[in-house]
Formats: sequence, structure tokens, C-alpha cells
Amino acid sequence: MSTSTPGKTVLITGASAGMGKDFALRLLALGFTVYGAARRVDRMDDLVAAGGHAIAMDITQEADVLAAVARIEEEAGGVDILINNAGFGLYGSVEDTPLDDARYQFEVNLFGLARLTQRVLPGMRAKGAGKVLNISSVGGKIYTPLGAWYHATKHALEGWSDCLRLEVAPFGIDVVVIEPGAIATEWGDIMSDGLAKRSGEGAYAGLVKRLQAAREARYGQDRSSPASVVTDAVVKAITARRPRTRYRAGAYSWVVPVRAWVGDRTFDKLIMGQAG
Repeated sequence: MSTSTPGKTVLITGASAGMGKDFALRLLALGFTVYGAARRVDRMDDLVAAGGHAIAMDITQEADVLAAVARIEEEAGGVDILINNAGFGLYGSVEDTPLDDARYQFEVNLFGLARLTQRVLPGMRAKGAGKVLNISSVGGKIYTPLGAWYHATKHALEGWSDCLRLEVAPFGIDVVVIEPGAIATEWGDIMSDGLAKRSGEGAYAGLVKRLQAAREARYGQDRSSPASVVTDAVVKAITARRPRTRYRAGAYSWVVPVRAWVGDRTFDKLIMGQAG
């Protein structure tokens, strides 16, 4: 069962492009007050033109997080709905990936959103209501070669979200995990470029070439789902009186239930077969 909740204040991280931009524009059209946060604030002019607010924020910087929360508290009375969307995909073999790069992947995909969530929870508790939507991935349920650090962050986010859901439920706060599949955004190109840089030569070069060829053949933009399918799930979660704990959307999201049905060795063969 759903109910319209226009007028609620939403903070969306990673709102300068891709899914975050799509979330922001849809929610503005539905009557929500939307604050979009991103490092590339100049890429949110369309959000501002549509009636939203743009905030410059690097999710890894405490000062940026504190300033954003303080501004929203002053202007709108606090955050009613937090959508933790900022993130990126670090790909490369475990052997080739510097640990500093791996730590930064965790800082953006997990610790940054945890820091922001900590800052908005007191306001939600005071109101006795709120929603936290964490944009995970089907990659939080499965695994692929050369994506160990990315998958590690998303698997961690899934467990972190489950624990948080139990902790804040008594205060009227919902925690929802959104698990996109293959979505047509710039994410894939950024991931592929980093993969080639880290492991395009050396012991794993052959696997990199096979994975890139498979991505081009099976997971290219033409076969990916538009960001709007994930936005549909976000809107359902926000407007539901009792939202589900997880929403899955997008191309190839069918792989998640398959993972639950088969053993590790069988799934290994399936994944490597998909990798060419």
C-alpha cells in the first residue's frame, strides 16, 4: 500500500549524473523538496532549474557532510528521506590493485555514506519518522572476477543496512536497500577504464580482454536498462507506508535468485561462462 508524500525533504548524493540525477528530477516532479549533492555541482543546473537545490559535497570529506546537513536543517528543517547513491566501481585484480585504491573504494561506497547517515539520523529520530535508501547493487549479492573490492563494498553495505534497519525501526525510521542491475550510465565506462589501467597488462590481461569483450557483447548500453527503472523502485520505496526491505530492478537482476539456488562451484562456472 502506498501513499503520496509530497513536500518531504529528500537528500540525494551522487546527483550530478546517472541514477542520482534521474531520482532528483522525478522526485521534484512529484512535489518533493530535493537537495542534490555531488562534487560536480556545475552539472546540476537542470536540477536547480527544475526547482531543486544543489550542494557541493565530497562524500569522503567530513566538513562537506556537516555543512550539507546544517544547510538543510536551517532551510528545510532537516532531511526526511536520505538516498545514499554516491559510489563508483573499482575493478582490477586483487593482486594488481593498490590497497590505497581499495581503501578509497570503501571510503566512498561505505564509510562516506555511513558518515552522512549518522549525521541525519538524530533529526529523523526527533521527528519519529524517516527513510534511508541505500543504493547497493546486484553486485552486493553475487561476485565477478576482477571486481573483488567493489563487490566487497556492496556486500558490506547489504549487511550494514540490515543491522541499521533493526536499530532504527523503533524510532519510526525505515531502511531500504535498492539493488540495480545493469543500468545505462557512465558507471560502466569508468569501471572498464580503471580495469584496463590496473590489470590490462600482465598475468590477468587475458581475463581482462575476455571480460571487456563480454561486457561489450552482453552488457553494453543497448542491453542495459534505463535509470528510470531504478527510479521507479525508489519512488515505490519512498511512497510506501511499509516499504519492502529490498527492491531489485534492471537488466540481469535475474542473476540474484539464481545465486540463491545454486552452489558456489556451479555459480563460478556460470559467471566465468558469462565472462567468455
